Amino acid sequence: MHPTRFIRLCLFAGLLLTAGALSSAPQGENPAVDKVFAEFTKPGSPGCALGVYRDGRIIYERGYGLANLEENVPITPQTVFDIGSTSKQFTAASILLLEKQGKLSVHDDIRKFIPEIPVYGAPITILNLLNHTSGLRDYLTLFGLSGINLDGVTTDDDALAIIASQKKLNFAPGSEYL
Repeated sequence: MHPTRFIRLCLFAGLLLTAGALSSAPQGENPAVDKVFAEFTKPGSPGCALGVYRDGRIIYERGYGLANLEENVPITPQTVFDIGSTSKQFTAASILLLEKQGKLSVHDDIRKFIPEIPVYGAPITILNLLNHTSGLRDYLTLFGLSGINLDGVTTDDDALAIIASQKKLNFAPGSEYL
């Protein structure tokens, strides 16, 4: 499924729920929302998890489709996902909001916020991170090279430690994209 279509499905489901469609359905069921995600309930289909919040509490949650196709493991509201790069746009938007509030600048040296990163000569800016022009080595590649099993659980602290242990950058900040 195209990502734009998926986002539209999620927004539509959220509109149905916030418009009050949830109030008439038994707990854990919502035929109108379930119809939107019907294509994810076909046998052997990868899927998604849906959670809708109102006033700081969850008002609807449901899993659709499979988390693991080979082992036929269904997705539930408790399924843990490796979100990978899907958080990048939210991180960038949050940083721009913080800049608008005067709490940081995209031109700030990242060491202002992450002092564990070594001094590499030229400063690495927040903008370099946002644009993938920092020169920092990819933490997943570093994990693989160091023998860390990527099927296991790794933490932000693990990623920071392996990045901070690097003595050199791949390239000077701002000079290349990777």
